[in-house]
Amino acid sequence: MSVQTRNARILAVLAATYPDVRPELHFTNPYETLIATMLSAQSTDKQVNAVSPKLFRDFPTVQALAESTPEAVYPYVKSCGFASKATNIVLASRQIMEKYGGQVPDTLEKLITLPGVGRKTANVVLANAFQVPAMAVDTHVFRVSNRLGLANATTVEKTEQQLMDVIPREDWNKAHHWLIFHGRRVCKARRPLCAQCPLCNLCPWDQKEVCGASSSQST
Repeated sequence: MSVQTRNARILAVLAATYPDVRPELHFTNPYETLIATMLSAQSTDKQVNAVSPKLFRDFPTVQALAESTPEAVYPYVKSCGFASKATNIVLASRQIMEKYGGQVPDTLEKLITLPGVGRKTANVVLANAFQVPAMAVDTHVFRVSNRLGLANATTVEKTEQQLMDVIPREDWNKAHHWLIFHGRRVCKARRPLCAQCPLCNLCPWDQKEVCGASSSQST
């Protein structure tokens, strides 16, 4: 089987296994998408979803957040991690007001100039707020894509480029979620559930047999 054929089959299985993929973060507009995604770094979607309703109720617009202070915002988001997150979302909101007229920018080049926004966050915003094809690589996407052989890279940036090369552009946004769902549910970091994986026969990962011995255990 050629690499191209195997990759196509892997993507087909992922699409069939996770047919109704959607973001697990809760948001309703580009502003909420950006802030929720920034808060999710080194946190969980569940935790962000727990705090974001009150945050967005009291700061419903970019302007409201820009006019606040990190000290005022931090109590809302402290359960999501570092105090720097409060600082970054306030500074990013101020920059959006000053440079972009209060509108979240819709290009990668502009998004990554915002404080606290890297390529992954920017790509998530592009894909989910603006429906722009983008390949956001988080820890799940990085791990799963390299195990499956869709990528063979040691950095997030190289993984992103390789995935864009092997996945059809029209599938980028969905493939991001396929890989996340698979990483959370099956291809876990410490104890992958290889024996339960629908991709077991297509997966080239050289450690899967070892991990499969304990695949009935979950993390």
